[in-house]
Amino acid sequence: MSDTPRTMQREDLFKLDWLQTAQLSPDGQKVIYAVSHIEGEEDKEKEYSTLYLLDVKTATSRKMTSGKQKDTSPAWSPDGKTIAFVSDRAEKPQIYLLPVDGGEAQALTDLKQGAGGPIWSPDGTKIAFTAGIDYGEDEAPDRSSQPYRVTRNIWRFDDIGDIDLAVNNLYVIDVASSDVTQMTDHNMMISNVQWHPDSSRLLYGAMMKPDQWFGFRSENYIIDLDKNATPILPDWLTVSMARWTPDASKIIFMGEQEEPIIGTHANMWALDMESGEVSNRSADMELSIAGGLEGRMPALRQVRGMLHIDADGQYAYAQVQQGGNVGVYRFALSGDVAYEQLIGGERCCILLDMQGDALLYSVDDITHTPDVYMAQADGSDEQQLTHINDAFLENIIMPESVFLQFKGSDGVDVEGWYVKPTTGDEGPYPTILWIHGGPHGAQGNRFAFDTHMLNGAGYGVMFVNHRASTGYGDAFSTGIQGDWGNLDYNDLMAGVDYAIELGLADADKLGCCGISGGGNLSTWIIGNTDRFKAAVPQNPVTSWLSFYGVSDIGVWFATRQLGGHPHEIPETYTKCSPLTYAHNCTTPTLMIQTERDYRCPVDQSEQFYTTLRANGCIVEMLRQPQGSHGGSIRGPLPIRKENLKAKLEWFNKYILDMEA
Repeated sequence: MSDTPRTMQREDLFKLDWLQTAQLSPDGQKVIYAVSHIEGEEDKEKEYSTLYLLDVKTATSRKMTSGKQKDTSPAWSPDGKTIAFVSDRAEKPQIYLLPVDGGEAQALTDLKQGAGGPIWSPDGTKIAFTAGIDYGEDEAPDRSSQPYRVTRNIWRFDDIGDIDLAVNNLYVIDVASSDVTQMTDHNMMISNVQWHPDSSRLLYGAMMKPDQWFGFRSENYIIDLDKNATPILPDWLTVSMARWTPDASKIIFMGEQEEPIIGTHANMWALDMESGEVSNRSADMELSIAGGLEGRMPALRQVRGMLHIDADGQYAYAQVQQGGNVGVYRFALSGDVAYEQLIGGERCCILLDMQGDALLYSVDDITHTPDVYMAQADGSDEQQLTHINDAFLENIIMPESVFLQFKGSDGVDVEGWYVKPTTGDEGPYPTILWIHGGPHGAQGNRFAFDTHMLNGAGYGVMFVNHRASTGYGDAFSTGIQGDWGNLDYNDLMAGVDYAIELGLADADKLGCCGISGGGNLSTWIIGNTDRFKAAVPQNPVTSWLSFYGVSDIGVWFATRQLGGHPHEIPETYTKCSPLTYAHNCTTPTLMIQTERDYRCPVDQSEQFYTTLRANGCIVEMLRQPQGSHGGSIRGPLPIRKENLKAKLEWFNKYILDMEA
């Protein structure tokens, strides 16, 4: 690679490697981690993932797997001698066992339907995992060409597909004999599997019950090895990340007992297994526990945080999002409610694991991709363990970012960030307003490739944590209920005005884009103002009425966001729909839509496209046959490439008057 500093280019997307997950060895001296990477000639690229073993003392790593396959979900055996992981090197993903001290990986499972991520029993004799339906000698039903009947409330789900074909079960395999036992038969989606500390039973959640409208609602069970299942917390609306304390006296989990106002934060709870009492361990915190920041990464799978409990069962550890940052906190599990931040700063810290007195977490920010870090349980002695992209990024010019704080239209403080171009030009700059999705999400100090690409092309990129964003308290995050397009839109416009006032943004060279909720606000903006020269909405919500009927979350989400069903509040559904104002649009618009998006299905883009076309506005639509709701952000690879190319060309043409 040349030593000459240069800007980030679109073609660099596939040159970055990406951290997927990491786990500490039982003695805390080693780390197994998975990194995704992309290989192949132009237009023939494929994504693979490789496992690495890191020595904590020396911070040196070595490859544990190699080859053109995806090796994921590594898990240490309790004795620290073996790594279980999932690989697609066979026809279907299977669980493999790899000796830490050397030797070839050996397949543990050989299931026709494949196997999911391994969870070792504490005694090391068994592994729990999930797997799809076993059809025996038959093939899975072909619903692409044959008639079929639908009986579920939610019958397909984004990134999953047809739920009848995607439901899975809990299995346990004996490591010594390879005997497999199917533990459940729920006709649901099994998740959050955890072993009891004595290895005698398992805790798990089951989602996608056929008669539910809220697909994320989880029924939770404790099941012994004789398949006797006992429900727990049956009246709770949501339960996630549940796990036992080391002495099994409590189950700690995130959740809500009753239907909350949509957008409110979840709490951390402790269930006393003897008394059955549940106590709120985060009662006065209004931040987003287990929350994160929107990142636009080249990896198929991004780092996910988990809840962890110390060996004494005194504290639970979790990541907490506060505005544009994510830190690691600990919560007392008994006595008065108490919590404190251990790891923070202007960055995104995702908690990955805990062993003994050591915390393992990933760190990234606007100019650094995620790497593995380690610290003591009190947050001291932080050590960076990996430098995954340092060699590549060494000669990439990194942008300067400016933190913005300004007033919304009602006087409320709103935060944003302006990331300057890396081309060396003087401001004010052509500026892209990049709007996060959710709408209950947030942006901030996290790496986003698309931002760097636009910076390298001469654009400043601005993001605003508008009303509805998380990490600022419940009043802020619920501020648009029943009134989409008011405070959120005005917050965005106030941010743009402030960036212009500071001499950052060029008022005559503005563009906007965003996906999902960001797509919704992009379409809202161009129907209500002509100040933007170009717009690229992706997978948006444009009509609440049709969204209610076609989205996988339509009934639940629309009624709670807007305040009722369409027949009850038709005026609200109309008022809050960007489609209502689409005929006003004069902004050249490129709609981007993945055709397997079941969250914001294709009709949302099609209706907006047709209305703009019928009213004389310049509009095109990029349709991507592969990919689900988030596909344009995280893959498949051809979608990511074409998405970036089309977006950049559109902005160049209509903001900078450049032809492709």
